[in-house]
Amino acid sequence: MSSQTYSTMLPSSTQQSISNNNRPLANFHPCVWGNLFLSCPSKTDDNAAPLEHGELKEEVRRMIKEAADDELLHRLRLIDTIKRLGVSYHFEIEIDEALQSIYEHDCKHDQTLEATSLRFRLLRQEGFKVPCDVFDKFKDGQGKLDKTLTSDVKGLLELYEATHLRVHGEDILEEALGFTTAHLELAKAAGTAEYPLSALVSNALNRPICKSLPRLEARRFISIYQDDASHDETLLKFAVLDFNLLQNLHKEELSKISRWWKDLDVETKLPFIRNRLVEGYFWILGVYFEPQYSFAREILTKILLLTSIMDDIYDAYATFEELQVFNDAIQRWDTDCIDGLPEYMTFFYKPMLEFYGELEEAMAKQGKLYRLQYAKDTLKQLSDSYFVESKWLQEKYVPTMEYMKNALLTAGYIQLTIASFLGMGDVVTPEIFSWAFSNPKIVNASSIVCRLMDDIASHKFEQERGHAPSAVECYMRQYGVSEEEACSELRQQVENAWKDINHEMIFSETSKVVPMPVLTRSLNLTRVIDFLYKDGDDQYTHVGKDAKDGIASLLIDPISISPRGN
Repeated sequence: MSSQTYSTMLPSSTQQSISNNNRPLANFHPCVWGNLFLSCPSKTDDNAAPLEHGELKEEVRRMIKEAADDELLHRLRLIDTIKRLGVSYHFEIEIDEALQSIYEHDCKHDQTLEATSLRFRLLRQEGFKVPCDVFDKFKDGQGKLDKTLTSDVKGLLELYEATHLRVHGEDILEEALGFTTAHLELAKAAGTAEYPLSALVSNALNRPICKSLPRLEARRFISIYQDDASHDETLLKFAVLDFNLLQNLHKEELSKISRWWKDLDVETKLPFIRNRLVEGYFWILGVYFEPQYSFAREILTKILLLTSIMDDIYDAYATFEELQVFNDAIQRWDTDCIDGLPEYMTFFYKPMLEFYGELEEAMAKQGKLYRLQYAKDTLKQLSDSYFVESKWLQEKYVPTMEYMKNALLTAGYIQLTIASFLGMGDVVTPEIFSWAFSNPKIVNASSIVCRLMDDIASHKFEQERGHAPSAVECYMRQYGVSEEEACSELRQQVENAWKDINHEMIFSETSKVVPMPVLTRSLNLTRVIDFLYKDGDDQYTHVGKDAKDGIASLLIDPISISPRGN
């Protein structure tokens, strides 16, 4: 679509106030969902569902407590199953007590590979400092992992999952990752693992548990678990009912946000942007899905969508001269600036001021007004960093990897991390906001994953239409390497950043003073990036099959339980 065509889609007064020369148009495809989520279907579910849900929840709670005297592997499998079914958020106290007991009393030398690996993963996931030398007993006389382990596919799978919680310097886990990946691929190709183990292997090789979005993992695992002849009927019924009840809540939230989005009328007023309301909500559903975070999801989704508009104004329409005025207006944060903006920019700027004004009232009522200033400051910081890139493009400047200093800001994950705390409870203190605003290591690592995976996925598309240089171009320039070599190195940096995230959640001083629900926001933000940008795709900008299937499974299709034997 030409710039002239875009112009004629804008109001006539806007056409008269802007120049259409040298606009970096991206030609984003339109929303693929139409008005599907605008209205939420009236509930026709059985009114007894909440009562049954409560009864089943208490049965599962008793199940966890009664398992305290069972053998280690049974307890580990039960906890893992509850987690993977997506219902562990109901039993955090009971599971923490069970894991604390396992951590203190169950480190035995005669554990199987499955038990050792599962214990290691479950404990590290909850921040317990389990050393990697627990795997030394599986080495042969030459100090390598014993090849006899390859006959134990279940054990290999659990070891593979455990390796993704490694930190820097854990050589045995690096070796185990290569070892298990190779032999699981062989088992998959040979068909030596029967269903449902074969499905678990395939899913893990595509994306390990620690990088998976919790809701998508739950949806996949429920389907696999119900086909397992040994499944527990109570656990399955509770997981399905819980998933469907949560899905109804999420649909209601999305419908409410859809009405707000429709009132903005972005399709008419800002036709050049990525209209990604549904994908934006899906993104935030990956950050937190639990019922108690409903208000937080609404806030963060709206902030993400407004940020996406701002990003597209910078990248996909505005001239450099307009951006100078635009960034100045954002820094000033004043309604008086509206008259000085091109009209199409006011369609973002005015709703932005109104939204943050409403947020200010909400925060004031809760006695948490201090939070709003952090949200504003990070948005201003983001705009400034976008403007730096616009200057690079204007000057045709290609930096070396000094690029990353500004690029970690343009990733937007400092801003989104701060914004993710706005609607959370009292666990997020003023000190937490101050800590997060200082770009601590876990937030920085999350930003690295976001920036580099985004750059690898989108740099060709962006360079074709005229865009500031990405990490790929900067790395190629600094080191004189090919695009393939640059991308390979950047992917390694992504893996190193994941190790930093693991370290911060398990071994660092941060993990002692920052609550796990806070650290989990950074972890989940990073998981969303892994889903949206894996394999060189940008599933937010170019909504593909993975994104569509993921959205359908979480926000359209409820789960039904198949009769046994089907």
